[in-house]
Amino acid sequence: MTAGFILMGELITLFLLGGTSKLALAAGVPFLLFPELSALSFNVFSRPKGAWASAPGMLIITPTAAATIGVLITRNVGYGPIGVVLCIASAVVLLRLLRSPIAPAISAGFLPMALGFTSWQYPASIAFVTILLAISSLVYRKLFSARLALVPSPAQQRAHPAAGLSQWLPPFIAFLLLAYSLGALTGMRLILFPPLVVIGYEMFVHPDTCPWARHPWTVIVVSTISAAVGLAAVALIGVGPASVVAALIAGMAVLRIFRLNFPPALAISLLPQVITPLEPNFILAVALGSAVLTVTFLVTRARPRVAAPSGSGSRSLE
Repeated sequence: MTAGFILMGELITLFLLGGTSKLALAAGVPFLLFPELSALSFNVFSRPKGAWASAPGMLIITPTAAATIGVLITRNVGYGPIGVVLCIASAVVLLRLLRSPIAPAISAGFLPMALGFTSWQYPASIAFVTILLAISSLVYRKLFSARLALVPSPAQQRAHPAAGLSQWLPPFIAFLLLAYSLGALTGMRLILFPPLVVIGYEMFVHPDTCPWARHPWTVIVVSTISAAVGLAAVALIGVGPASVVAALIAGMAVLRIFRLNFPPALAISLLPQVITPLEPNFILAVALGSAVLTVTFLVTRARPRVAAPSGSGSRSLE
């Protein structure tokens, strides 16, 4: 993608998330600021011919449905191994059934469990903001249709098909078990923080095409820095549009410095906006969770893999 589209993606994301934060404060509905909205917005506008931008309907349906199921499970089961498994498994099954590329829906489904959200305002808020995002995406593609025609489409999955179920599911489960167990032992629930599940899902399902799967050690560094800037923004400025924009600008700068296409890092930087009370060990929890994922990925990736049939699984964000 051209540098121009990446810059546009950054600017629109700042405007959209800053405005959403202001609206959330004015309306008294904090759930409007869904952290993964930053990752979705950045990818949709910076890569308007990518898998996420090419599925505007799924941008609305998948996160909203996952969030609804997540709230339902949280209200009736509560935090614990069963609740965590149900939230993540239901979101993954939803993705597979709908053949949706919108992996951040997993975070939407797990966030209520991780942070204790039980209000039905949460899925309603996600529906509202994703509808705005989808409409904005369609208008954006229409306005720049002539320029988009000159941009090459991303590499197709025929060359590097998604991993088969037997290839990605066991290591993905192992990662989740390790992260949850470490969180239970240390008392740091956010070692298994919502965007981490999305990061891991994409790495295990699309090991050959997921941008950050090619730089697994960098995932730890960038995730930890993103957590630090997000926490610092809230600590210094307070929750609101100013700290949202500050955290996103810092996060985008980190992605540029490391030259990494890693949208979930932006969601990590916004997590402190919705964590109440603010978790003092948040940065350490993110570092540990990212390290568990990286080590699990590298250990399981070292085993020989058999190529899956073309077209299996959901598309990667590329």
